Amino acid sequence: MNLNKQDILKALESITVAGEGKNMVESGAVTNVVTFADEVIVDLTLATPALHIKKRAEADVIKVIKGKVFAEAQVQVNIKVEAPAKPQNPNLIKGKPIPGIQNIIAIASGKGGVGKSTVTANIAVTLSKMGFKVGILDADIYGPSIPIMFDVALEKPLSINVDGNSKMKPIENYGVKILSIGFFTQPNQAVIWRGPMAAKALNQLIFDAAWGELDFMLIDLPPGTGDIHLSIMQSLPITGAVVVSTPQNVALADARKGVAMFRQENIDVPVLGIVENMAYFTPEELPDNKYYIFGKEGAKNLSEDLEVPFLGEIPLVQSIREAGDAGHPAALQTATPLEEAFEKITRNVVEETVRRNENLPPTEAIKITTMAGCSAVKK
Repeated sequence: MNLNKQDILKALESITVAGEGKNMVESGAVTNVVTFADEVIVDLTLATPALHIKKRAEADVIKVIKGKVFAEAQVQVNIKVEAPAKPQNPNLIKGKPIPGIQNIIAIASGKGGVGKSTVTANIAVTLSKMGFKVGILDADIYGPSIPIMFDVALEKPLSINVDGNSKMKPIENYGVKILSIGFFTQPNQAVIWRGPMAAKALNQLIFDAAWGELDFMLIDLPPGTGDIHLSIMQSLPITGAVVVSTPQNVALADARKGVAMFRQENIDVPVLGIVENMAYFTPEELPDNKYYIFGKEGAKNLSEDLEVPFLGEIPLVQSIREAGDAGHPAALQTATPLEEAFEKITRNVVEETVRRNENLPPTEAIKITTMAGCSAVKK
């Protein structure tokens, strides 16, 4: 018996693919039908890879052809799966630069307690004093300290309308725009979140904020090399990273891991350099003396060993701690050795950023499956 293609198609119109609503001919699932004598080949394209749906579609095709066209037909069904692309939420497009932000610098440390947030705050105010437009994203979800260091701990971001969309307006002080999870929690409230919830909160701080025009966004990362770090680097193309360490071996071992994280092949964020905090102690009554309490030039030696720039050193000075606690970063003081130290470090960060932008392609946000472009700044 010679089978007729039109008879086959008419019979297939009685089959509905699960989840599609229309019959498989009308929906376009049937892409081709070939007949030869008593043989039939039916090509199907389905939108779901579910095995039970593919098996059911195959069985239905064979059953309807044998039941409505020819009982002795030899039926072959070929199934291909083409899942439709998932629509993107335009307000949470990951991996895209934030419009208006030229350079995104991650400030990281291998371990806690080395002064990463203090360095972030003082680099930010120094950049602002130099004339740059600066913002800080406090990504230390579980221990946000930037609001305290900028004397804005009691502030709450307002909602403003930007092009018909509701956006958070960052809190601003000393010429620096700031967003932190600390603005949305009580001082005595612990943030007890799993990774996905923390990542969602960070995405809101990043993409639902009216940052405006910034030359630099500094991201104060939490200590270590964990889930928050990956979420940030998956969401944003990081221009470069600065690693903060003290000179002691315990901190240096973790700083080495921090550099290794950014250099990992599927992350590949340029390391702009290493900052050595608490480099030495000089008593006020003995200004010419230096006491290397945590070891001498440990971070400087590490930078040479890892072949990354050494951005500078910061002494262990009581006034740095007092300034941070008072919400008035030490770099705001004028004509002091601390202002000079932070200015030197900040200039080195700017120079390394310029060099990175001139010699390397724009960083892409990482695409994480499974795991353990920015223009040049103003000179």
